[in-house]
This record gives sequence, structure tokens and C-alpha cells, in this order.
Amino acid sequence: MLKTYEAIYENGQIHWLGQKPDVDSGRVVITFIDEEESDLKPRRFPSPLIAGKGKTLGDIVSPIVPEEDWECLK
Repeated sequence: MLKTYEAIYENGQIHWLGQKPDVDSGRVVITFIDEEESDLKPRRFPSPLIAGKGKTLGDIVSPIVPEEDWECLK
């Protein structure tokens, strides 16, 4: 069965992030994250063509229509 464990490898040492596997040997897949490159990724913003075209019809606390009008309650 395939299980995933997360660890950091620094200076020849493995530091487990969470549960350590209870095995003597296993296959390892290593993913390198380039911290410099990940910090330089451009942030995504909505197109200025849609700015100001949205409407707020209600809030997240109360519904737009009263409960008396809900068909599911009839």
C-alpha cells in the first residue's frame, strides 16, 4: 500500500514533519522546491475589464429571499 510521509532533508539529516514511517527500507521520491523561484511568481489579479461590474445581492449571514418563498420547505 502506498503511504505518504513528509520530511525535510537538511545537511545530511532527515527531519520528519509529522509521523515517522515504521520501516527499515523503502523507495524515496524527492521534490525540490526552489524558494527563490517560488517567491518570484507573479500574483494573479482579475482583469480590469470586469472591475466594477459585480453586484452584491445579499450577505453570507442571511438569504436574499425570505424562507417563506423557499420551495424546498413546502
